[in-house]
Amino acid sequence: MPVKPIPDTSPRVIPVLVCRDPEAEIAFCQKVLKADVGVRRPGSDGTTIHAALILGEAHIIIQAEFPQLASRAPQTDGSSPVVIFVYVEDVDRAVEMTLDAGGSVLAPAQNQFWGDRSARVMDPSGHVWTIASRIEETSEDQRGQRWDDIKTGQAREGSTRATNFK
Repeated sequence: MPVKPIPDTSPRVIPVLVCRDPEAEIAFCQKVLKADVGVRRPGSDGTTIHAALILGEAHIIIQAEFPQLASRAPQTDGSSPVVIFVYVEDVDRAVEMTLDAGGSVLAPAQNQFWGDRSARVMDPSGHVWTIASRIEETSEDQRGQRWDDIKTGQAREGSTRATNFK
C-alpha cells in the first residue's frame, strides 16, 4: 500500500512551540484556546516532552527544550519574532483566562477596522498570540476606506472603524 507524503489527517503546516514547561503550555492552550490533546509523550522522568494539540482544524505541537537541538523557548519579555493568530469564541473572555492562566496582556482587546476584535497576549512560556473574534463582516472596499481614514487621522474614536492599528 503506498504511503502519502502528506497525510490526509494532518494539516500541511503545524507550528511547534518549544517550552521550558510543556505541561504549563498545554494547560494554557486547553484553558484559553480550548485545545484538545491528541498525543502526549513522556520523557524518561515521566514529564511531558511532546504533545500534539488540536484546535478545530489546526494543530500545534508542544515540545520541551532538548540539549541536542538549538531551538529554545522564547524569553518572557514579549519579544518573540513569531506571533500565532487564533480565532476564539469570545476574545474578552480569552484575555481574562490568559491572566488567570499566568499569562499577560501585551495589547488589550479592541475593535479593528477589518471587523475583528483582537488582543495580543503572551502565555506563561513567552509565546505571543493574537487572539481574535469576528464582530463584523466587512468588504474589501470597507476595509480599504477604513484603513485610509486611519492613515489620514479621520477615523472616529470608539468605532470599529477607529483603531490604533498602524
